[in-house]
Amino acid sequence: MNVADAMTPRSRVVTVELPGTREDVLEYLQERSFSSVPVVKPTDNGPEYRGLVTRDALIEQPDEDQLVMLMEDVPTTTAGEAIEAVATLMLTEGGRRVPVVDGEFEGIVTVTDVVHAIATGDAETDVEIGEYASENVNTTYEGAPLPVAERELSYANVPYTVALDDEGSMSGVLTEVDIIDVARIVEGEEETGNSFADQDSEWAWEGIKGVGSRYLPTRDIELPTDPVSEFMTEDVVTVSGRKPVQEVAQLMIRHDVEQIPMVSGDQLVGIVRDVDVVAALADRE
Repeated sequence: MNVADAMTPRSRVVTVELPGTREDVLEYLQERSFSSVPVVKPTDNGPEYRGLVTRDALIEQPDEDQLVMLMEDVPTTTAGEAIEAVATLMLTEGGRRVPVVDGEFEGIVTVTDVVHAIATGDAETDVEIGEYASENVNTTYEGAPLPVAERELSYANVPYTVALDDEGSMSGVLTEVDIIDVARIVEGEEETGNSFADQDSEWAWEGIKGVGSRYLPTRDIELPTDPVSEFMTEDVVTVSGRKPVQEVAQLMIRHDVEQIPMVSGDQLVGIVRDVDVVAALADRE
């Protein structure tokens, strides 16, 4: 199976064009669950791919307005590349979206696209998921305030946490998507000159470097302080380590999840992420 059979084609990918500004992508990244958007330059031969602008770049460079300065150069692939090779590229580079470029921008292939290919049998694997699952599980107490859980996800550098009850048993799963769904953008003002607009916070969407003593607008993210139990998914899909990788991929697609807890009996023993499923395919290269 080749990338062309799995990718999201250009006609279905939202892009921004050069020249452009951060405002061209800021609202799009805030409203969607995607973490980046491709940047293209129109030419007589079609759109020419130039790079990706990520949410992190907008946050880390709050006083940079030009897209050309915010773009990141990431590895690309071609439509004729084998899907196994792209799976390997995703793992080695730590990227979830790989632009497909062959002279011009042709589309995007994502981790979810690869998982879907495995689920349908178009990209075959014949191993059990226990070989690829991680025994290191990120957890939090179900009674913890949501902002605390968000910080835990950030420090652990993972997009999920398994919630535990008073007995230490799994009671649900909280993901970045759950947090984004209830986050609220707050407009405000910050005095310039002696401080920055909360630029150290990863939830600070917009901050403007202080100049003089004026007040300039800021945009920050505010989270409810209710406990994790109010936002987590309680009806959790689980798998055993003996489950074939293809069946795990099918569960991920069917339930629209990126991670599934692995259990042995009633005990939580690991976590299976979509990148673990991709790793099983990469080993076939």
